[in-house]
Amino acid sequence: MRGSCLCGAVVFEAALPLRPVIACHCTQCRKTSGHFWAASSVPLAQFSLIEDKGLKWFQSSPQARRGFCDTCGASLFWQLEGDETISFAAGALDGPTGLAIASHWYVQDAGDYYDLPQGLSPQPQA
Repeated sequence: MRGSCLCGAVVFEAALPLRPVIACHCTQCRKTSGHFWAASSVPLAQFSLIEDKGLKWFQSSPQARRGFCDTCGASLFWQLEGDETISFAAGALDGPTGLAIASHWYVQDAGDYYDLPQGLSPQPQA
C-alpha cells in the first residue's frame, strides 16, 4: 500500500498485512499531529521509501524519533529506537485501506475538545 505526505516529497510503500490502527492521545502525539495520532505499522522488511527528498527526523524522546516532511510539514512516521518496525500515519495512505482503529492509547492525556468511545482504559496497551 502506498502513502505520502501532502506535497509528495515523501512517498512510501508498506506491504500487507498492515497492523490495525492505534489512536494515541499522548501529549507528544497530539502536539505533533494537531489531534490524536492514528497510525498503522509494519516490520521494516515490509517498508520502503520511494521518495525521501523531504524526509527529516526529529528525536522526540530518548526512545523514539518522528519523521516528517520538511516541505509541507506532514507528520508521517514514528519509530522506537532499535525496533524492527515503523509506524506511519494512517491518513497518509492512498485510497481505501480497509483499516480500522483497534485501540486507543494514553486516553488520560486526550484533549478536552473531543469525545472518546465509552469504556476505554486509561493505560496504554503494549
